[in-house]
Formats: sequence, C-alpha cells, structure tokens
Amino acid sequence: MNELERVDAYWRAANYLSVGQIYLLDNPLLKEPLRPEHVKPRLLGHWGTTPGLNFCFAHLNRVIERRDQDMIYIAGPGHGGPATVAHAWLEGTYSRLYPEVSQDEAGMRRLFRQFSFPGGIPSHAAPETPGSINEGGELGYSLAHAYGAAFDNPGLVVACVVGDGEAETGALATSWHSGKFLNPETDGAVLPILHLNGYKIAGPTVLARIPEPELIKLMEGYGYRPHVVAGDDPAAVHRLMAETMDTVFDQIAEVRAGSGDRPPMIVLRTPKGWTGPKRVDGRPVEGTWRAHQVPLTGVREDAGRRAALEEWMRSYRPEELFDGDGAPAEDVAALVPKGRRRMSANPHANGGELLRPLVLPDFRGYAAEVKAPASAATEPTRVLGAFLRDVIVANPDNFRLLGPDETDSNRLSAVFEVTGRVWEAEGLETDENLAPDGRVMEVLSEHLCQGWLEGYLLTGRHGLFNSYEAFIHVVDSMFNQHAKWLEASRRIPWRRPVASLNYLLSSHVWRQDHNGFSHQDPGFLDVVVNKKATVVRVYLPPDTNTLLSVADHCLRSRDYVNVVVAGKQPVLDLLPMQDAVAHCTRGLGILPWASTDEGHEPDVVLACAGDVPTLETLAAADLLRRHLPELKVRVVNVVDLMRLQPASEHPHGLSDDAYDALFTPDKPVIFNFHGYPSLIHRLTYRRNGHDNMHVRGYKEEGTTTTPFDMVMMNDIDRFHLVIDVIDRVPGLGDRCARLRQDMADERARARAHTREHGEDLPEIRDWNWPH
Repeated sequence: MNELERVDAYWRAANYLSVGQIYLLDNPLLKEPLRPEHVKPRLLGHWGTTPGLNFCFAHLNRVIERRDQDMIYIAGPGHGGPATVAHAWLEGTYSRLYPEVSQDEAGMRRLFRQFSFPGGIPSHAAPETPGSINEGGELGYSLAHAYGAAFDNPGLVVACVVGDGEAETGALATSWHSGKFLNPETDGAVLPILHLNGYKIAGPTVLARIPEPELIKLMEGYGYRPHVVAGDDPAAVHRLMAETMDTVFDQIAEVRAGSGDRPPMIVLRTPKGWTGPKRVDGRPVEGTWRAHQVPLTGVREDAGRRAALEEWMRSYRPEELFDGDGAPAEDVAALVPKGRRRMSANPHANGGELLRPLVLPDFRGYAAEVKAPASAATEPTRVLGAFLRDVIVANPDNFRLLGPDETDSNRLSAVFEVTGRVWEAEGLETDENLAPDGRVMEVLSEHLCQGWLEGYLLTGRHGLFNSYEAFIHVVDSMFNQHAKWLEASRRIPWRRPVASLNYLLSSHVWRQDHNGFSHQDPGFLDVVVNKKATVVRVYLPPDTNTLLSVADHCLRSRDYVNVVVAGKQPVLDLLPMQDAVAHCTRGLGILPWASTDEGHEPDVVLACAGDVPTLETLAAADLLRRHLPELKVRVVNVVDLMRLQPASEHPHGLSDDAYDALFTPDKPVIFNFHGYPSLIHRLTYRRNGHDNMHVRGYKEEGTTTTPFDMVMMNDIDRFHLVIDVIDRVPGLGDRCARLRQDMADERARARAHTREHGEDLPEIRDWNWPH
C-alpha cells in the first residue's frame, strides 16, 4: 500500500471498530452471519460525528509519523466516544492500559461489549479514554482546553476538532480569540479543525449554512488562515486532506519561526454519518440529522435491519484490516506512531506524568503583624498578591494567574511588578502591563478563563483563577464537568494526579455595597458542595494570615477543586501567623480571646465563617461581654467548611465527639455565615443539637448601600446577633427585654445615619476588639 492507502485503511478500521462498539456484543470479526444474540439489546452511542473524527485521527497520525511531531488531540464533538476509543485501541495504548481489552478477537469483543454498557465505559471521550483531556459530554470547551494545553508547551501541537453543533455555544464562540493570547516563541500551537457535517441532533447547524466566502471571512477575522477540505468521495478527500495537512504544518513552522503572519486552521466539510447507511426505510440518512445517533434501530428484532448492519460493517472490508486473530493488519499498524508519539499515549494528555511541584516562597514571610487580636487591619488579597508575585518569579513556565479583567480590582496588582497581561493583539501607547510573555491572563469571559486553566492543569501545570464571587456562577456547569472528570480520574490507576483547580473569589457579597444587588451572590458554594467529598474543598479564611496559609495549602494540593473566598477590603487581623497556621490546620476552632467560657460549659456558641460574618460575630461577642458579663459565650470560627460534615461524609469531617466538644450537643448555636443559611443546615443536619442551630446568612437582600447597612439588610449584623442570643438562650428573654430593645434601637440609629450621611457610623466603621 502507498501512504494514502494506509491512511484509508486506518480510517476504515477505526470506522469498523466504531460501528462495532455501538452495535455488537459478539461476533466482532463477522466470522458468521449476525444473529440476534450478537447485537446489544440497547443501542446507545452516536455515529454521526464519528467518521469525521476518525478521518482526522488518521491524517494526524500520518503527520506525526512524517514529521516526528509532538501532538495531542482534543475531540470537541460531544458524541465522538467510539472514535476516540477505536483510535486508542488501534494504537495499542488501550490494550496496554487495559490488558483485558487485548489487540485480538477476544479483546475486540470486550471493546465492543463495554461501550455504553452496564459496568463498561461512557459514550464520550471520558477520563477512561487514553489520550483525552476533553470529556465532550457538555459542548463548548474544546478550543479553550486546546489553547490551555498549548500555553507554555513549545513544540507541542494541539489538534482540536470543533464540531459545528459545538461551535454554536457561547463558550466556543469566544474561544476563537484565544490566538491573541498565544506566544509562538514560548507556547505550542493549536490547529483548529472546524468539522462541518451540517446537523445537530435534529436541525441544521449555523456555520454549515453560512456561505463559504462569509465563513472564510469570519475565520480570517478571528485571526486564522483557513483551508477548506470538502467532499464525500473518500479518495478525493484523502488526497486533499493530506495536501492541506502538509501546507498547514509548514505554516505552523513558519509562525513558530516568526515568518508566518497568522496561524492556520482547517474547515472540514463532510457528510454527517459518512460511510454509513445512505437510506433507511426510504428516507435519507447519511448527510442528514438522522445519522446523528443510531442510524439503524431495531437490529436485534428485525432480520432485514441485521442484514443492513452486516452489509454496512462489511463495506469496510474487515478482512483487509485485521488478521485472523483480530489484531490490526500490518498496513493499518504501519500508520501508528511509535511510543509516546502516539496521541493516545502522549504524556501531555496525562498531565500528572509531567507535573513538577511549584517552587513556593515561605508564605510566613508575608505575614501581617498582629500585636493584639483584631486591633489593626490589612487587605488580605493585596498581601496575597505579593505572595503570588513571587510564585510567578519562582515558576516562570508552569504557573499562570487567570481572571476576567479583575486582577487589579481584586487587589492582586503586585503581580504586575514582575509580569504583564499576556497580549498578542494590537497594542497602543495608552496600554499598561501588557506583554507577549505575561503570566497573567485576562479576558472578559469566565468560560474562557476556566477552559484555559483546565487545559493547562490537565497537561501538567498549575494556576489560580480569581473572580468576583457573584460572576463565578457563569462557569457553574464547567466546574461540574471538571469535578466529574477528577472524580472519575481518581478511579483510574493510570491517570496521574494533576494540580488542583484553585478559585479565589473576592469582591464578595458583603463588600459589593457599591455595585449593588447584581453583584451580590454567594451561591457558588452551594454548587460546589454538591460534588463528591473526595474532590471539593471550601475555605473561608477570616483574615490575611489565614488566607496566606490556605493559599499555600491549595497550591500544593492535587486532584481537588479548592474554593477560597476572601475579601479585598481591609479586615481586622485576628491571628498571628503561628496561630493562623494552627487554626487553618484544624480547619476551625475556638477564638479564646473572644470567648468568656474558659473552664465552663458555654451558655451559647457564636459560630462564624467568612470575614465579614466573623467581624460582626466578634462585635456581637464584645457587646455581650459588656452588657451580659455573666453570660458564658464561646466563639468558634470555621475556615474549612467541610469540617462541619461528619467524618463519614467527608475526609475533612469532624468526628461526632469533636463536633460536640466545640458546638455542644444541647446549647444554642448562632451561626453567622458568609453564604446562604441553608448550606450550613445541609452540612450539619445529622449532628447532635442540630435543632439548636440558628443560621444567619445572605437571604437575597441587597442594593447599593453602605457595608453595615448591607449586613443589617440580611440580619447578620452585631445587634441582630445579640437579639438572637437573647431570644434563644433560656432565661434571657424576660430579664433582657431592655437590652433587646436597645439593640433594635441601635439598628434603627445606624440605618438612619446611613440615610442622612451616606456612610456608616464611625464607631461601627472603625470598630476593633477592645484591649
């Protein structure tokens, strides 16, 4: 066979294996006519996009072999699982990682049986699939993942097949701009292949119906050099694709050398369900939406349909593609790259193999000096910015800071002392802090920031995503998908641990008083704790030193999603660094200097999580100390939210005895929380004394107002907490009626002051712990 004949043989073999995965339980080599028992009882999977993916894989392998090219793929079409699995099996990687799915007839039988079958594998390019870093179950993230994989990976080409259905998503539409952030000298290259097969599940796709001249202009406007490969005659399209691939990789080399003006991309236009049944029951299938999923249904029950399936599979001439034992024939195997050059075995697609630990400065060196608890204030994220600045210096090629144009706003601006915002588009004299080799990545798309970071992490690097708290919700679904990827990866022995996905949420709900209601939402925490306990961690450090300790821990961790909520406005420094480290290590604990129960059983527990709720809790404790000195108050601060769960539910969970020792099994607990109150109840509902737990938090009351008016609107203020104590501690209600009234009057006075002066009372604004 000549080179293109081998490419075609590989393509036919991959198509055969893909059809077999969707349909067959047995008789994988068709050594006998298909019988009902050879066919799966439930036909699951998707054929429509699969032959196009197989076509791309075959031609990419040809390039790898010819050029010794380091390359991975991203399969964007969501339902291309049969193709990615077939590819890994033909390359031999699948059988190496899953020896029971051997490269022979028995292994092929297992390969077919396991696909979308109970106890088997998913129908998408899941973590179980060697070579994949893009699950594809939810569409829109492939191109962002591809660019994330290419950043700081010189020499690597990331071939990204973008489905035309996927191309209609907002996340993917934004991702075309990623080239403006890629430095050809220090980064790898991304080759987008826009695969137009014309249809989604049931309707046409937008980009497939745009006149070709307009589509070319669109891609040129995004900054690419588009090359069109179109047709339905395999021999002709093979020739055109091979010629185009040679041209494209020459152009990639030119861009890398500085002589190319813009990177190439391919527009591949082939029929949906190419090489499958052309008509079924008199209706067209190939090239229509009917090819999307399972073109032939009822195959087990209908002898005519079984005959049609057998004819379809035999059209690939399997006797030429596999030997008598079921192994890939010599001409098919000849197209498989060697060793780590196989896309299914490339270590960049199993990033933990390449992961280098971050070189981290000693976070203790950035500590806020605390001469007395809660007597002076610093800006936590501003101090963290200095720490991150030095992280960037110490890790110049494997750490990036990402966010939607909020690095300065979130007070992390110290990083600009050593780096800039990466930028490859036009620059103006009025720009500041832009650099082609910058380590800060800003774009006003949370989707793109998240996708870049996921691709960066999954290929073995580290990063941090900072965002306004309210708008991290934009990536709720992306977070879900990444958390599921990590959950699945933990069960796969050959998937090596990767650096954790770290979120820093600042400009949070309690200090968005100037932006108002639209910017006030702490609900991302509720989304996060829905995921498996093995994956998610939530931290609410109350001051600067605890934030530094938490950040150091998160950057060292593996295979987690860490969510850190910390304010950028000045907050009181509560703990010297040594005490802060101990407090964060415990995850929660009593603040003895704020408590009055030493050596005694408390009458009430004031618990808090989050910087502003902690401030108000401390102020309430001060009021109680002054007005009810005989009351035994215990103040408990929670940094690690997962400590509230039982140990049986989360690895960080407290034992029941430890929980009872802190919160008591029978005393009132007033819990002042950063987020929605229901979340604390969800975490503690199985604990002793849960009926005594009263949670204050955000209750969807907000506007543009002062900081203290904001907390009063949601009843987490110090005066309301004192009222809660009076109402819930037995015996206080009758004898403390006057104090209760005074607290209500203080709330009214504070509100009236804001309405008259536009700012909070000085004694509230400037409050600190009395010493």
